[in-house]
Amino acid sequence: MSTEQNMSCAQVGEPQQWMNHLFAHPRLPRPMKGKHFLKEVLGLSGMEISINSLPAGVTMPFTHAHRLNEEVYFFLGGEGEFCVDDCIVPVGPGSVIRVAPEGRRCWRNTGEVPLNYLVIQARNGSMVGDSIEDGLPIPGTPWQ
Repeated sequence: MSTEQNMSCAQVGEPQQWMNHLFAHPRLPRPMKGKHFLKEVLGLSGMEISINSLPAGVTMPFTHAHRLNEEVYFFLGGEGEFCVDDCIVPVGPGSVIRVAPEGRRCWRNTGEVPLNYLVIQARNGSMVGDSIEDGLPIPGTPWQ
């Protein structure tokens, strides 16, 4: 990891290496492979991001909801099904799903290769105004 005044960066490896990450949770009987949270690694202060790889034929071992945070799931590879409340939708590369905090969510890999995806989590309702309006133009680029 590298940290500068206004940035931090980390190398998380290619998606086929994500299965090497272990995630321990008190409600799981053993650590889960393929989940890596980036909040600590990057020093995030307004969101959580995780990289994830779910093996072929595997279902998430629990359904969950959140108290405060909405989540966005961005699927990069593989195929599966995502369930929110009683609505099931197919997912694959390019699928993007937003889930409100109270949405009961669970998903599974229905394919023969890992289901790779990113999850971005942020406080529901915390975005003030339009994100385009937040940008400030600064003349020049480092490549000029």
